[in-house]
Amino acid sequence: MLCLSLLAVSGCATIIPKSLQGLNGSQAIVVHPVNKNSNQAQLSAWQKDGNDWHRLYFVSAVIGRNGLAPVGEKKEGDGKTPSGTYPLGPAFGYASSMDTGLLYRQATDHDFWVDDVRSMQYNQWVSGTPSASSFERMKRPDDLYQYGIVIGYNTHPIVPGVGSAIFMHVWRRYNSPTAGCVALNQRNLRKILRWLEQRYQPVIILE
Repeated sequence: MLCLSLLAVSGCATIIPKSLQGLNGSQAIVVHPVNKNSNQAQLSAWQKDGNDWHRLYFVSAVIGRNGLAPVGEKKEGDGKTPSGTYPLGPAFGYASSMDTGLLYRQATDHDFWVDDVRSMQYNQWVSGTPSASSFERMKRPDDLYQYGIVIGYNTHPIVPGVGSAIFMHVWRRYNSPTAGCVALNQRNLRKILRWLEQRYQPVIILE
């Protein structure tokens, strides 16, 4: 029997990823491309109970149109999702509040994320007109950011040119890759948002 449903089926054997070992927190999301250089991926969500990790969710996802960039090789505009382990949060979306244990920030028509490598605001959320020649709206007309989570890539410190605006968000379609983010269907993303808790130091592992 295949364990491909949203909730892991009791009794199904699961292999615990080695990348979970040594994590400080007790919640982790692991994303694997289905094949090398593929933009189709499998996403699993793991909760630590005592010393043991348990898989709660296993769903389909999409990543950058050009697959995963090896650690240290991600570049602005390359269409790749960065490999590595990164903190998750805050969550964001269009509503004034969201059912999640993460910190939450509402995206309005006046909120932007800067991807201009020459700007002092590069890879930052800016409220009001950005001091930049290139940025994206956090309240998109296509609703891809109606529910989202910031992936803490290139944030401490921010290095110009190695990538910006890496999020988990709603996918356009199951076969529509992103520009570098991780995306999944709205129903599954909302379930994950409800599960995540800031106090558990959640991370995403892209490998």
